[in-house]
Amino acid sequence: MQLPETQVAVLETASASEAQSIDRLADELDRKPETITGAVFALEEEGLVAVEDRERVAYDLTDEGRTYLDDGLPEVRLYRAAVDAGAADDPASMGDLTDAAGLDGQAVRIALSNYARKGYGHIDSGDVSADPDADPDADPEAAALEAVRDGETDGVDENTLDQLERRGLVEAHETTERLVTLTDDGVTALMEGVEAYEAVDRLTPAMLTSGEWRDVEFADYNVAAEAAEPSTGRLHVLRQIVERVKEVLVGMGFQEMEGPHADADFWINDCLFMPQDHPARTHWDRFALENPSHVDELPGDLVERVRDAHLHGVGENSEGYHSEWDEEFARAVALRGHTTSLSTRYLSGHQIGDLEPPQRFFSVEKAYRNDTLDATHLLEFFQIEGWVMAEDLSVRDLMGTFEEFYAHFGITDIEFKPHYNPYTEPSFELFGTHPETGELIEIGNSGIFRQEMLEPLGVDADVMAWGLAGERLAMLITGAEDIRDIHGTLTDLDFLRNAEVTY
Repeated sequence: MQLPETQVAVLETASASEAQSIDRLADELDRKPETITGAVFALEEEGLVAVEDRERVAYDLTDEGRTYLDDGLPEVRLYRAAVDAGAADDPASMGDLTDAAGLDGQAVRIALSNYARKGYGHIDSGDVSADPDADPDADPEAAALEAVRDGETDGVDENTLDQLERRGLVEAHETTERLVTLTDDGVTALMEGVEAYEAVDRLTPAMLTSGEWRDVEFADYNVAAEAAEPSTGRLHVLRQIVERVKEVLVGMGFQEMEGPHADADFWINDCLFMPQDHPARTHWDRFALENPSHVDELPGDLVERVRDAHLHGVGENSEGYHSEWDEEFARAVALRGHTTSLSTRYLSGHQIGDLEPPQRFFSVEKAYRNDTLDATHLLEFFQIEGWVMAEDLSVRDLMGTFEEFYAHFGITDIEFKPHYNPYTEPSFELFGTHPETGELIEIGNSGIFRQEMLEPLGVDADVMAWGLAGERLAMLITGAEDIRDIHGTLTDLDFLRNAEVTY
């Protein structure tokens, strides 16, 4: 039997009793893995080898993991410093030991949190004792880091690798390993003798010019073999939904608003009749800017009207907040916590001039909040802002608008719950049923703007308004149970490559 030289080399190196990976064969033969892969598939086609795909978890060191591999784990360094300081007999000062170990900042916290866990000793009121029987040279996590570096993690305890991953020292990813084994026909072929010949895998201009192509042996091509599928760029599923939302709202007669992401608190909150001592306006909930920290000026007449509404209210039945109102605070710059800042700019006439009813405006833009990350909250998110200015608007008009909007996305089971907002009355939240879990999730907030907000802006008509969550709409459409499944480090790339928004 005659075979190309690479196929003969693979056949002679493969084993009938031990499955070997393509990477291992490539190392032994000093060839590129892709070259060995092509030879293996050709041999499999001839029935000389069997190929088995095995899913396995592979690990890579992070930058922090590589640093600890070179310098030592912080807890190990702390233990060695403690032993050198005699802490096996008498406790030593933690400050002295961290200095001696060369630990500072985050490394100190890491060392302290792992020191006792690994049995290196105890820490009590700033004093560190060392267990003389501990063996830092046998630290399983240090050994696992070396195994990850060498690509030899098969014999490493899975719990140890999980611990390293939780510490951010390694990253795990699934990979497909191809294992090669000689078949009975392969063994027979070797026993009968296999002759190697040099095969040319590509036709070159030089071969054509010289005529050499007439005498060479070309390698066979398996035209039925699966080729790698190229992963090209495409529109993110969330961006698809955003663009679809814009199409729907434009189709419903709305015009799009634009405005700054970083704005004065005046436009973000004061114009919404949001009191300046409201918890949402503290540094715990907002992202304030340092440079610039304040805008130079605000429209003076509007400032006076907004200030008066906050201090005294609007009309006979409104009392305001009876609290101080500081223009310096109103001029402070922050990332907008909601895109309703665009609505106040447009309704006041400051953005594009005075507007006469009827009017319909919307935006689908980013908002920013200092929230705790969880399944339904992000630090930045798309808000679907909208409002309608007209005479004699009611809650029924608002509910009907939502039913029409969500119907475009196949969502027909919207539920409403009364709510309180400083800037709308009446107000209600919207809920949708998650298609996978069946749970209700909040998808928006809405209401009729209060006169305390509208009158200072110069609006003499009813305005119904809303802020809907773009990512939560995406959850209802795609079935994702966690916003972080749609974008971020936890995203399933196959989902992003294949998801389509076709409503």
